[in-house]
Amino acid sequence: MIPYENLGAVNKPFFEELKQSFASTLESGWYILGHQVKSFEQAFADFLGVKHCIGVANGLEALFLSLKAFDFKPGSEVIVPSNTYIATILSILHAGLKPVLVEPDIRTYNIDANRIEEAITPRTCAVMIVHLYGKCCEMDKIKKICSQHQLKLIEDCAQSHGAAFKKQLSGTFGEFGAFSFYPTKNLGALGDAGAVTTSDPDLAKRISTLRNYGSEKKYYNDLIGYNSRLDEVQAAFLLVKLKHLEEINNHKRKLAAIYHQHLKEDFIKPFVHADYLDVYHIFNIRHPKRDQLKKYLIDHGIQTEIHYPVPPHKQKAMQGVLPAHISFPISEEIHRTTLSLPCSTAHSEEDIYRVVEIMNKF
Repeated sequence: MIPYENLGAVNKPFFEELKQSFASTLESGWYILGHQVKSFEQAFADFLGVKHCIGVANGLEALFLSLKAFDFKPGSEVIVPSNTYIATILSILHAGLKPVLVEPDIRTYNIDANRIEEAITPRTCAVMIVHLYGKCCEMDKIKKICSQHQLKLIEDCAQSHGAAFKKQLSGTFGEFGAFSFYPTKNLGALGDAGAVTTSDPDLAKRISTLRNYGSEKKYYNDLIGYNSRLDEVQAAFLLVKLKHLEEINNHKRKLAAIYHQHLKEDFIKPFVHADYLDVYHIFNIRHPKRDQLKKYLIDHGIQTEIHYPVPPHKQKAMQGVLPAHISFPISEEIHRTTLSLPCSTAHSEEDIYRVVEIMNKF
């Protein structure tokens, strides 16, 4: 069996470092917002080339706090891709704002920059883009639109640690970059964890205050805040794995290259272009007989996943939230045909060649 993911195997090369890091944190006696969080925040900011990183509880909270930091008028509209993971849309709803869904580019699966302007209204306050599957959005066009219409730009970077567009890393384009370090991510913790990145010192201060009960100074509360702090233990683990992030990304690119070179053209493979440095958090293909293909692969000992089987506007939770007549045919086509193939640091090149061999017989 070739599993889709094996987190024990993914983390095995780091076990000794992780154990030492945990022991050091345990012995320190300081478990909330201590040295490990500060060290990781600085290291991740340095990695991206931004001035500030603020560790928070998870990726959803990173998005939510980014929106709350602006104190937008309730009911203001936030433009968001129609094929994102539900967390992106939940952050908008939890912030008391209205998601306005825009179709993706069928090639990249990211929000179609050419469709954004037609969705802007006098109530639009921000654009929340998603660098899906480890590929950056078309950021030059998107930044220009936000600048022309005076809209805030928030990047959902949950799947794009180390990805770049025209040599600029994700999480450095907008007012905020919101990261998840869920265990399956290229930079994955051993539990929930997240961060917000920015180069604006005032916005950094606001996020830092909001995440900690609205408090800068202990027992003094300046804002109506939240409890959304990156855990010391997870920060310690992330510090270990951050040192290996480029190695992780390069391994996934090597596996992706095998798929690109050897998979038959029957399968729609990820779009490749010189402007994009992809990190292949997910290597997805599309096929009109996706469900049959998925069954065929599991019958031959290969596990796959679907990211994602149901588009947000079709989710039960969105009934009564999004307009009932809403239709997004491009999103629906992607969700109907997409399949995620094994592509992790737990997989060898031999594993991927085996997947290719079996797929090409489908």
